[in-house]
Amino acid sequence: METLTEVVSKTPLLTGGSAEQKREEIRHYFHQTYTLYESLFDCINSDEAYYLRPEPLRHPLIFYFGHTAVFFINKLLLGKFQDGRLNERLESMFAIGVDEMSWDDLNSAHYDWPTVAETRAYRARVREVVDRLISEMPLTLPITQDSPAWIVLMGIEHERIHLETSSVIMRMLPLSYLNAQPLWAACAESGPAPQNSLLPVAGETLTLGKPAAAATYGWDNEYGQKAVAVPSFKVAKHLVSNGEFLAFVNAGGYGEPRFWTEEGRSWLSYTGATMPRFWSHRNGEYVQRNLLQEMPLPLDWPVEVNYLEAKAFCNWKAEQSGSHIRLPTEAEWTLLRNRLEADQPDWETAPGNINLEHFASSCPVNRFEHEGLFDVVGNVWQWTETPIDGFPGFDVHPLYDDFSTPTFDGRHNLFKGGSWISTGNEATRYSRYAFRRHFFQHAGFRYIESDSAEVPVEPVNTYETDALVAQYLEFHYGDHYFNVPNYPVACVQALMALAPSLNRGRALDLGCSVGRASFELARHFAQVDGIDFSARFIQHGFQLKESGQTRFAIPTEGELVEFKETSLEELGYAGLADRIDFVQGDACNLKPRFTGYDLVFCGNLIDRLYDPALFLSQVHERLNAGGYLVLTSPYTWLEDYTPKAKWLGGIKVNGENFTTLDGLKAALMERFELVGQQDIPFVIRETRRKFQHTLAEMTVWQLK
Repeated sequence: METLTEVVSKTPLLTGGSAEQKREEIRHYFHQTYTLYESLFDCINSDEAYYLRPEPLRHPLIFYFGHTAVFFINKLLLGKFQDGRLNERLESMFAIGVDEMSWDDLNSAHYDWPTVAETRAYRARVREVVDRLISEMPLTLPITQDSPAWIVLMGIEHERIHLETSSVIMRMLPLSYLNAQPLWAACAESGPAPQNSLLPVAGETLTLGKPAAAATYGWDNEYGQKAVAVPSFKVAKHLVSNGEFLAFVNAGGYGEPRFWTEEGRSWLSYTGATMPRFWSHRNGEYVQRNLLQEMPLPLDWPVEVNYLEAKAFCNWKAEQSGSHIRLPTEAEWTLLRNRLEADQPDWETAPGNINLEHFASSCPVNRFEHEGLFDVVGNVWQWTETPIDGFPGFDVHPLYDDFSTPTFDGRHNLFKGGSWISTGNEATRYSRYAFRRHFFQHAGFRYIESDSAEVPVEPVNTYETDALVAQYLEFHYGDHYFNVPNYPVACVQALMALAPSLNRGRALDLGCSVGRASFELARHFAQVDGIDFSARFIQHGFQLKESGQTRFAIPTEGELVEFKETSLEELGYAGLADRIDFVQGDACNLKPRFTGYDLVFCGNLIDRLYDPALFLSQVHERLNAGGYLVLTSPYTWLEDYTPKAKWLGGIKVNGENFTTLDGLKAALMERFELVGQQDIPFVIRETRRKFQHTLAEMTVWQLK
């Protein structure tokens, strides 16, 4: 009888000396993964079980049985490595719906699921298609992200993710639907919980992120780099065991709201939970459910909980100890992981209960030790305080642009280290996976003690998907189109040329939108204030200033989008952020403190004000003597923004044409001198194939 160790191969390297040898290595990895996945489902003894929903926040198991095969076909079609569909109905039904839902947003949709036999036959056809592709695809080394081999590896690693997620759902099925299998035998060892203690960890500055030249497959969120300074802390010697967590349960921790976050209290109210999901209490004793059997609660095994429960335990522990107890951040966990030199696929034997090299379950928390610390990797995933986000330099893969980006929402926390069933990419050093905080996986935690109550995590840099805001982000920070220069940059360059005597003390970027002109002005001025009426717009300038990067998703065609990001370093503005302040404000009703400027720049603002004449009658009060007012506008007056009675121009006066420039002169000539004017073109992208090409007029006015 085969064991798991004998049937689980390791992640292939992207490098090698022989393309044909690598081809056979990938073929073996594919078939071994496919067979291992099906062997897990072979534990099910009734087709009826495939259609149950033991976890109401996820699809039934029939979905996952078909989903991983459909993934291959859909990605190969998208990459144009496959000519046609095998089964359009299944490839639609099994395509999406994987991310767990919120507990108060259950999916009650009815699906006409196929039979198990039909799904199994479909899987067999996909196996043939992928095997043929592996045989025929062009292959050069090293394998890069545009190679068909990368897409094959993407499908394989995707199936290995669902080997784990499917096992969690199977763990929730009634045992009557499952047969014990020697291949999936649980650990037989258990005993009293070991006493936990705290070990010192020296602080360090480290760099997070998988190197671009790393020799194993990686998901998009792993790449990029971020330097983090980590202060010293103390860390729990063991993962929190069932026995240690039982003290929290017995102390009434699930019934004490003060230990729970607001989200945790809402989850408790909805679920009525009183203990971890895989525990039950019968005949006065606690019992734990494993994959294929139950057992008396193994006190020395790691507890398996969601983030909300782990966080509540830490808050309880902090109160008990009188110290700052919390979950580690991703960077703090990485300091621990760096103690292990070995990484999959290079290790001879896994240095923990991981990669299915030891057990098909958790095992005692004092089994795998390294430098006094146990379970650095494996046994269960370890929750962190860090919401998942991309590192600077993050870039989506064009054939799987929604792998990570939907989780950059501040509601998905990272867990690290892998579990007993984490194989392939999941078992590697740089793997980064995240779930919603209420969700269950084979996940537990270890805690740390820090010197501060503050949790050192940054706000998630989410993707802006509001169509108008994203359009302006592309306008300010995106690509050039039709050889037309970037508009905010061109405006600043032009005004500096038209006003050579301009003092370079303080500048006001009024109507700054998402902020590009403010950053460009900071090249020339000691201090810049960026003001916009819209908080939705100005938050992105502020985000760039504070975090150094911003992200947005722009429409390409229909509901399809393209993900983009930019950074101050990439834009050439590194070191300028301290010169800029962003503030929400009304140009027609500015606070008195916004004064003393050498320049007031109004980019495409004047025809978007509700009372432009009022603004122009007051703007001189904001300027220093000899200061400059610079206006740019295509003069597209719309009653949506400005009542027609208040338009400066584009109207008939006494039967004669009256242009906006006429109106500007009438409003400004008493206090200002017109010293320059110039047309500046700009292009706004609406979709991949639709653009607005516009000509704005810049007028430069000097205060007399």
